[in-house]
Amino acid sequence: MALVAPPGWPRGVRPPDAPDWERTAADWLLDQCPPDYRRYAGLRRHVVVLARFAVLHVEASQAACRRGMSEARADLREVATDAVVEAAVQTFQLEDARLLRLRREVGLVEEALRGRRYVARL
Repeated sequence: MALVAPPGWPRGVRPPDAPDWERTAADWLLDQCPPDYRRYAGLRRHVVVLARFAVLHVEASQAACRRGMSEARADLREVATDAVVEAAVQTFQLEDARLLRLRREVGLVEEALRGRRYVARL
């Protein structure tokens, strides 16, 4: 059986069932989380739990980014020029796109850790 990773699978993680794939998943997931998560031995021992933590962290970051984007013009107009405010909005938009991709990646890894496998389509 060929090892298959779906579209959107993170580059730093080996495909499900490849040798040592769960270690690469854990290392990559920890890179996506706050540094303090590395202190918790249970997260490394239970990689599917780490994946859940990562999903929730990314979703919280998405919510914060979207809030920042929606409030930027009103919150910053008295302390920054229009050009700076627009640059901040564009930065929020870039970060929102990055987080959208990251959410897909951590979700795919979580699904694979829970047992989902993918097949190649012709």
